[in-house]
Amino acid sequence: MIDKNQKNIATFIHLSTFSRFFFPLGNFIGPIVLWVANKDKSDFIDAHGKQALNFQISILLYAIVLGMITIPFFIFNLLDGFQFINMDAFNSIHISLTKPSPLLYISGGLGFVAVVGFILELVFIVKASLAAKEGLYYHYPLTINFIK
Repeated sequence: MIDKNQKNIATFIHLSTFSRFFFPLGNFIGPIVLWVANKDKSDFIDAHGKQALNFQISILLYAIVLGMITIPFFIFNLLDGFQFINMDAFNSIHISLTKPSPLLYISGGLGFVAVVGFILELVFIVKASLAAKEGLYYHYPLTINFIK
């Protein structure tokens, strides 16, 4: 039987990922501290702690991959490979609004994917917290199980 204390701890494990907005790596430190301190008390807490940490590690991995894809597009655009900004010996700057670089569209699309991913991350964390509060197990979508 899952008691109220176990539900609260599991809920706080998920909600502690929001501590990243207050200090760096808070989305890892908060859940790790709560999970390690309480994982032996209940299988319910242990399962929610593993899920929260696996999701945060997966999100970090996805962000690194997205960054590795996006950064070259910014570099190529800065090197003026597609002539979005034409500089003629610093005499004048011509900005072509009628024919922007295709890299600009690609970078903008990847930026949009990053924003949508961030919003979905927040939604999934809240859903996991509510499931834990109700005493239900929750599996984050697109999560790689690093901690088993």
